[in-house]
Amino acid sequence: MTLALPSPAVAALFASQRRRIAVAGGVIAVGLALLAVLSLGSGAVRIPPERVVAVLSAWISGDREVLASREALIILSIRVPRLILGALIGAALAVSGALMQGLFRNPLADPGLVGVSSGAALAAGFTIVLGDRILGTVSAQLPFILLPVGAFVGGLASTLILYAIATRHGRTSVAVMLLAGVALGAFAGALTGVLAFVSDDRQLRDLTFWSLGSLSGASWTKVWTVVPLVLPVLLAVPLLARGLNALLLGEAEAFHLGIPVQALKRAVILMVAVAVGASVASAGVIGFVGIVVPHLLRLVFGPDHRTLLPFAALLGAGLLTGADLAARTLVAPAELPIGILTAAIGAPFFLWLLLRRDRSLDS
Repeated sequence: MTLALPSPAVAALFASQRRRIAVAGGVIAVGLALLAVLSLGSGAVRIPPERVVAVLSAWISGDREVLASREALIILSIRVPRLILGALIGAALAVSGALMQGLFRNPLADPGLVGVSSGAALAAGFTIVLGDRILGTVSAQLPFILLPVGAFVGGLASTLILYAIATRHGRTSVAVMLLAGVALGAFAGALTGVLAFVSDDRQLRDLTFWSLGSLSGASWTKVWTVVPLVLPVLLAVPLLARGLNALLLGEAEAFHLGIPVQALKRAVILMVAVAVGASVASAGVIGFVGIVVPHLLRLVFGPDHRTLLPFAALLGAGLLTGADLAARTLVAPAELPIGILTAAIGAPFFLWLLLRRDRSLDS
């Protein structure tokens, strides 16, 4: 038996695709590095890029003289954890969007459809408004832990409820999950509105700002809380690429190709719940990253998840780093909630996608 060699045209097409991936990867990586240096040097105290690089070099080499400077204290204690947290959350949201779009075989799918964000927002609102009354002194002693823990548990619980509704006799219906996710999201939004209605002025302010999303509370403690949850997901998602590619052909076709479809669905749902739940718990609700980033990459690379997933992590990290930089500098010394910026970018893009989709269907 002999294997047919690819034709010169097909080989040239593959070579062109590899060059495009290499160039795009290099551009994104260099852009992300430049954005990181600019972000670390921007803020109430402006630090030149060469000093930022010197501090980072001293951090790696252990140069105590440089590390004792004021710039090093600002960069390493305040801005580096904020940068890392934003990059992790951006990567998690973008990869979650790519996973959901692959699972639903719908380019308009978003992590919010599974109810994680709405469930997390409801639990966070419950913690802000009723935490003092129900938990008493525990709430007063652990104010910075209860909110993220509550949001994470709320997001995970809503996903488990959704999964139970959509699963019958060991099979999970994607269509039922989509519709039930919309209903649960609306119900959680209504309950969050009730909490806002009964809250006092301080609680209403806290609830409003948390729901708009922000990285202002970033710290090394938050970073080390998010890393064990998000990093394993980012490292594991490439293993799902082959299954998601097969799923684009349909569930029956993927099954006949040897893909364990039900196990793939469970893995995708679990990863999205963990990644989005941890992100929402750490920085509030940040929308549209999960739909904008995969679409931009799909326009460049096509639907192959072997390329889409790793590049979604890189571009998502870059997008949220840039949005955070804009949030800190546009109205300085005040700071815009980052969710406002991502919505301002994402909403017009989403409308453009809908119009583009309608035109393609009409044609």
